[in-house]
Amino acid sequence: MLKPLAKLLKALSSNRDQGAIAHAFALGALLGSMPKDNLLWYLFFVFILFMRIQRGALALSILLFSLLTRFTDPLFNQVGYTVLTQQSLQPLFARLIRVPFVAFTQFNNTIVMGSLVCCIAAYIPLYVLSRVFVHVWRRYIGNFLRKLKILQMIKQVPLVTKIIDAVEEA
Repeated sequence: MLKPLAKLLKALSSNRDQGAIAHAFALGALLGSMPKDNLLWYLFFVFILFMRIQRGALALSILLFSLLTRFTDPLFNQVGYTVLTQQSLQPLFARLIRVPFVAFTQFNNTIVMGSLVCCIAAYIPLYVLSRVFVHVWRRYIGNFLRKLKILQMIKQVPLVTKIIDAVEEA
């Protein structure tokens, strides 16, 4: 876990594409919010791994949103129930459930459907917010942290420098 975090901090401070970090954060929100015991999660995960994104931001975002699911599951349950009980969508869901292997996606689970709908709706706002955060980090926060005396002293500790060098080599 230390290696992706170090790469994320390095990417935040480097001159890399802000969009790669922002997309990773938004996609991590999708993966972190969905239940992880269904085929749909694994399909999204494999698809996302083929994208050009910052993997450290993805891992951190998945972890963060996985911790928040305890609080968001009631909302996802309600949204999923609303979507799954729409009369106009019933024929579509009936056809999908008869397709082989589609049932393994558990799309008919209220929490899976609710988290999918909510995260797709929140994708663009999360992308914009994380892109703004990266800009603010590069412009203000990163420079402020580099100038802190306490961090400069911690960097001079021999054990910390060895850990930093080991992480940067990996």
